[in-house]
Amino acid sequence: MSYNKEFWDRYTNENEARYNEEFAKFTRDLAISLRCTSVLEIGCGTGIDLRLFPDTFQIHGIDLNDNALDIAKEELTIANFKNGNITDLPFEDSSIDFVFTHQLLNYLDEDTLEKGIAEMYRVARKYIMNCEKFEETEKQIDENHKFRNMYKRWQDYKVKIVSNVDMHEDIDPDKSRFTLLRKL
Repeated sequence: MSYNKEFWDRYTNENEARYNEEFAKFTRDLAISLRCTSVLEIGCGTGIDLRLFPDTFQIHGIDLNDNALDIAKEELTIANFKNGNITDLPFEDSSIDFVFTHQLLNYLDEDTLEKGIAEMYRVARKYIMNCEKFEETEKQIDENHKFRNMYKRWQDYKVKIVSNVDMHEDIDPDKSRFTLLRKL
């Protein structure tokens, strides 16, 4: 996968403006209601989706952008933020209760996506949530990203699909597809 530093630095600078408290609350409340005690966001950026998690959680974030991680570490000192790649997650097998992505998978090429799904499955102990821009056939959005159909992507794994619906626009104005699965 090619990593466009300039693109992601620009994305980082705009990340704080994208902070969506409703999405952060939704993610926190869901993980708590599922009796999880550890969380990992892959592609965490500046950590905006993790900021409302209580300090009773083991909070982890992975991103490739050091600028974003520096901001995340300042904003959420109780969390463990690491530079890392979705294709090689620095965690033990079945070590994180709740693993999630929020509009990350839309940016990945096919090979990276396939390896990333395998890695999410490997490190997840209980649940995986993907909130990604959705279209059935995964057509191109623009030169940088594609729609994703995560329900279809998880069919070859030992999982139970708990939910696969569009997010309400009050929670996610982009109306990402909310796909939640239980690892079996």
